[in-house]
Amino acid sequence: MESFRPLETKDLSHVAIIMDGNGRWANARGLPRTLGHRQGAESVRRCVKAAAELGIPYLTLFGFSSENWRRPMSEIEDLMGLLRRYLQSEIAELHAQGIRLRVIGDRDRLPGDIVKLITEAEALTAKGKTLNLTIALSYGGRQEIVLAARRLAEEVAAGKMTADAITDTVFERHLLTQGLPDPDLLIRTSGEQRISNFLLWQSAYSELVFVDKLWPDFDKEDLLAAVQEFTRRDRRYGASADSR
Repeated sequence: MESFRPLETKDLSHVAIIMDGNGRWANARGLPRTLGHRQGAESVRRCVKAAAELGIPYLTLFGFSSENWRRPMSEIEDLMGLLRRYLQSEIAELHAQGIRLRVIGDRDRLPGDIVKLITEAEALTAKGKTLNLTIALSYGGRQEIVLAARRLAEEVAAGKMTADAITDTVFERHLLTQGLPDPDLLIRTSGEQRISNFLLWQSAYSELVFVDKLWPDFDKEDLLAAVQEFTRRDRRYGASADSR
């Protein structure tokens, strides 16, 4: 199939995706959930490649939520194993393609060797210009907002700033996504229509596209279709059409 041409619109810089449906994909085929997660990892590779081909500057993937720690330990261990293998096998290729990797979330709950691999991967790919890839691991939007509020409260208590100096811009600088633009387009697979504690602050004005396909079946044509749907939207940011 012919490769995509880069996007012609300048309105889309950041795509975020809730990758949902690995377990249901496996269950529908009578397979262990672990095989669904492994197939989902292949979809990650396809999606990253497609985003780079489309010329999307920023891509953020919801890989593992803070709530996912409540899953059975065997499933968590398999997910950590997949993450470990991804970091070991894919980072050199990301670096070669000029893709910068960034991981956001609570690293204190991740295994020590994975944290080390993440740190090394971020350092190796830090100068990548083709695509800024962010993966949310052990991440929760509410927890992120609480952490930012706590940091600001500590700065006020220490006399480093006053409470009335806290603005939207100041607050954003204390989020885990500091330096990233807000997502223009938020995609969720599997047909579920909720954002599940993902980028709650950042997605205030994101366009939402819900895709019926389960994540392991999501491919570059589906990404392109979501982008095309985005280009048909009229983004008003709270203003009426005739007031812009």
